[in-house]
Amino acid sequence: MSNPAVPPRSLAEALRARDDVSLAALLRARPDLITPVPTDLTQLATRAGTRASVVRALERLDRFALQTAEALAVAADPAPYGELLALLTGDDGDPAVSAALPRALGTLREQALVWGDDDRLRLVRTARELLAPSPQHPSPTGLGPTVQEATAGMSPGRIQDIVTAAGLGSTHDAVSAVASLTALFADRGRMSALLAGLPEESREVLSRLVWGPPYGQVTAEPAVHLRRLLDLGLLVPTAPGTVVLPREVALHLRGGRAHREVAPLPPAVEPAATHRPQVVDATAAGQAYTALATVEELLKDWDEGGPAVLRAGGLSVRDLKRTAVALDVAEPVAAFWVELAYAAGLLASDGEADERYAATPAHDEWLEQPPAQRWTRLAEAWLTATRVSGLVGGRDAKDRTLSTLGPGLDRSAAPKVRHRVLTLLAGLPEGASPSRESVLARLGWERPPRGPQRGDDLRSRLAEWTLTEAELLGVTGRGALSGHGRALLGASAPKTPGRVPEGPGDKLPVHHRPTVAEPLSRAEQATASAAAARLLAPLLPEPLDHVLLQADLTAVAPGPLQRSLAEVLDVLADVESKGGATVYRFTPGSVRRALDAGQAASDLHAFLAAHSRTPVPQPLTYLIDDVARRHGHLRVGAASAYVRCDDDALLNEILADKRAAGLRLRRLAPTVLAAQTDPASLLDGLRAMGFAPAAESAEGDVLITRAHAHRTPPRTAPEPVPDGPPVPDATLLSAAIRAVRAGDLAATTPHRQTDRPQPATGELPRTSSAETLATMQAAVLTGEALWIGYVNAEGSASQRVIAPIRVEGGFVTAYDHTADEVRTYPLHRVTGVAELAEE
Repeated sequence: MSNPAVPPRSLAEALRARDDVSLAALLRARPDLITPVPTDLTQLATRAGTRASVVRALERLDRFALQTAEALAVAADPAPYGELLALLTGDDGDPAVSAALPRALGTLREQALVWGDDDRLRLVRTARELLAPSPQHPSPTGLGPTVQEATAGMSPGRIQDIVTAAGLGSTHDAVSAVASLTALFADRGRMSALLAGLPEESREVLSRLVWGPPYGQVTAEPAVHLRRLLDLGLLVPTAPGTVVLPREVALHLRGGRAHREVAPLPPAVEPAATHRPQVVDATAAGQAYTALATVEELLKDWDEGGPAVLRAGGLSVRDLKRTAVALDVAEPVAAFWVELAYAAGLLASDGEADERYAATPAHDEWLEQPPAQRWTRLAEAWLTATRVSGLVGGRDAKDRTLSTLGPGLDRSAAPKVRHRVLTLLAGLPEGASPSRESVLARLGWERPPRGPQRGDDLRSRLAEWTLTEAELLGVTGRGALSGHGRALLGASAPKTPGRVPEGPGDKLPVHHRPTVAEPLSRAEQATASAAAARLLAPLLPEPLDHVLLQADLTAVAPGPLQRSLAEVLDVLADVESKGGATVYRFTPGSVRRALDAGQAASDLHAFLAAHSRTPVPQPLTYLIDDVARRHGHLRVGAASAYVRCDDDALLNEILADKRAAGLRLRRLAPTVLAAQTDPASLLDGLRAMGFAPAAESAEGDVLITRAHAHRTPPRTAPEPVPDGPPVPDATLLSAAIRAVRAGDLAATTPHRQTDRPQPATGELPRTSSAETLATMQAAVLTGEALWIGYVNAEGSASQRVIAPIRVEGGFVTAYDHTADEVRTYPLHRVTGVAELAEE
């Protein structure tokens, strides 16, 4: 452990001075540092400074923490706290920035992006390289290079000319000349006097460059007002025809501010409208029921085998359009429902040679669950899915169209964005719906977009899709989070807005809290889903056991029907319209379909009488009797195909009909016609002519035709694509920190001086087998701890501090400080041993 009174000289020493709680916070914020577990704190510091890890950490900073890091990148290295504060507040000061800076700096220190005391703040080298200004990578601050950096390639004579023109005394070398020029530009009084003597045109040029980009173009023969700026060093040439505004000059013109606008506090999520919570819950429950009905209808439409799978995977554009028409929704909405059913494990590809999409066996189990539980399964799948239906129709990196259920739709950030958007809604008063602009502004503050496409970043699009999809699914109602949606998140109702402590000495309003809530664990989510189902169940309509039959051969279902009733009615009648009430129409074809399914006319009459709240209309009774009387009068079987009927006059009618020419019929007997077509085509042809034939088996029995449900083999729901390494739990953190501490102890503990050469820092000790054995045996008697080098069976070398307990049979049993437990090691795998120096 380093001496806390001595300032750390490196990031490794700064980490060494931390306690276990602080190290755990670092590993939790940057889980990539723990995969695999570092051998010691020096390796941890090295890993924390790698480019990939630093980029990942910077991308997860909020706007003000990132602005703090950007300000440090243009400050001196190291920089005192006062200089950093001045870069963020400017000459006029800003109480909000002064109050928020300790928190932002604490975040940077916690994530090992900044180290050192307040009088010597250092940004890790990789972060400085990423954020510092350069011609290839302009700084987000808009600042350019310092005077020293801009004049690095300038001749000493030219530098002396600039110093003289600025009214400074000549110096003996270029270094002192640049230093005096830097001091002039940093002196507010002298700098103001220098700028006051410039013509208006010169000051106008500086004002155009002050907030960036700091580079400009000049001709070979610049105008007088530009020549004046070049002579004074207020513009410095960097390449032929290119000049730059030095950082010190820009900071003076900005009033000392590194950023034009500083955002110390997150923008509030503003309510756009407020509704009664009961109205919100009822609206959301109605949409939740519609979501269940839509998914059921989708899977019923694909019950006998859905669309074919494209060669590259996914659903074709034509099949998506057909699905959208069947569901009576827009194509993007149809893509959402298809992807949701896939994420919930309710549909998948069947894996056959002629591969098609179909419902999975899990779909049948899902249908047997209560409606509220079925909804929570869909909602859970949506919350955790990384597949994003909003990307359908776009292009991937290889300019290929992204299709529904196809590859390339996974975005690992989607679950966290969905959870965060809903968490922001949960922070509003009950019944309040937010404005989309305020939600996007808040998310943009928490994770500022980086790169050239800042205005169209994926996180903002994910947030917009989340608000739309939450309304479709019934998590929200009228834009506000519902009670069951709040329970699904594991969130409680918001308390009265007030001021709450955010940290020691830091108080922020409730809606200004910058903390991003993490999604629930699986056990927590199961508990939350059960609570959501309990809240939703009373709000869903009770299934009805009746319909209203009307004289125009229609039946009106005034609400959701019981499953058994709906299944029979779907066969007996055709759905004519949907909405608050579903209208079914009875036709000769629909009645024949029920008779083909094995129902008798008496069964249909009894069914309608039992489930109608109105008397069965006489036209419907006549329709059923008429179709039943003609049903099966003709029999079709397999010769190629034949028709038989006891009424030869009816067969004569068929032969005389011109529409039967395509069936190529001929009479074999007074009651039998043969056809040169298959039985299915013959059935369809005769039905098209207005007859009601029935198929029969080889034994002459009537064949009952039912839709054969096609199911895929058992499938698991698609696994979400992780967004980087998972956050380690408390057990893993504790074990990792203990191992790192012990490894660091082995690497840094001083060793007792001996006559043999000592290994260099980081190298394993080397001793002979006899010397190793003797030292081990002596340590057993004295109880001293030893430093050993050890190579395991996989060939991985490590350093350990052990206290030998017993040496026998070629093994040493010792208390291993690295693992914090007693272990046994083969002596032949010990590379060497050294005694630890006495404290």
